[in-house]
Amino acid sequence: MAEWWSYSLEDFLLFSPRVYWRMFALHNEAVWPLHGTAALIGLIVVWWTARPRPWSGRAVALVLAVVWAWVSWSFLWTRYATINWAAPWLAGGFALQSLLLLGLGAFGSGLWRGVAPPVPRAIGCSLLFYALLLHPVTGMIAGHPPAAAELFGIMPDPTAIATLGVAVLMKGAATAWVVMAIPLVWCLVSWATLHTMGGPEGVVPATAAILAVVARAWPRGYHQCA
Repeated sequence: MAEWWSYSLEDFLLFSPRVYWRMFALHNEAVWPLHGTAALIGLIVVWWTARPRPWSGRAVALVLAVVWAWVSWSFLWTRYATINWAAPWLAGGFALQSLLLLGLGAFGSGLWRGVAPPVPRAIGCSLLFYALLLHPVTGMIAGHPPAAAELFGIMPDPTAIATLGVAVLMKGAATAWVVMAIPLVWCLVSWATLHTMGGPEGVVPATAAILAVVARAWPRGYHQCA
C-alpha cells in the first residue's frame, strides 16, 4: 500500500470536469425560475448594506441565513452529494453558517456595519459586486456554457464570496471573523476542487479569500453609519 504522502489531490477527485460542470447546468435547470428571486435578494442585500438603517444589519443576517440554508439543501445535499461523498459534510457546514446568521439576525446585532477605511471598504464592496454581477460570467469566460453559470443564492461560490464582502464591511472584528470562517473554508475547498481539475477558475475563490482576510485584518477606524 502506498504511503499517504504519495497521494496527490487528483487521487481524491471522484468526478470529471465534464460531470462537475454538467451538475451546475442541471441544477440551474431544476431550480429555474428562482434565479430572478435570487437576483432580487442580492440587490436587497446590496441596498441594505449600502444604505444601512438601524434594522438593516439584522435584516441582512436573516436574508443571508435563508440563502445559506437554501444552497445547503438544494445544491450541496440534493445535487452535489450525488457525485461527492463529502458533500453532506459540506452541506452541514452551510447549514451551520445559516444557523449562525439566523442567531445574529434574530438575537444578536446582525451584520451591522460602520464606515470602513477606504481599502477595506473598496475590497468589501468589490467582493459583493463581483459575487452578484460578475461571477456568473466567469465560467463562460473559462469556456463553460451559460447554462452552468453560478449565481448568488443558487450556487455556493458566489454566495460565500458575497458573504465575505458583507463581513469585511462589518463593525465588530470578533463577530466578523466568526461570520467569515465557513465562507473562507468553502473558498479553500472550491479552490482545491477547481485546481485539481486543472481549471483556471480556482484562482477566483482563492483570491476572494485572500482579499477578505487582508481587508478584515486592515487597521480599522470605523465610525457609526448615519
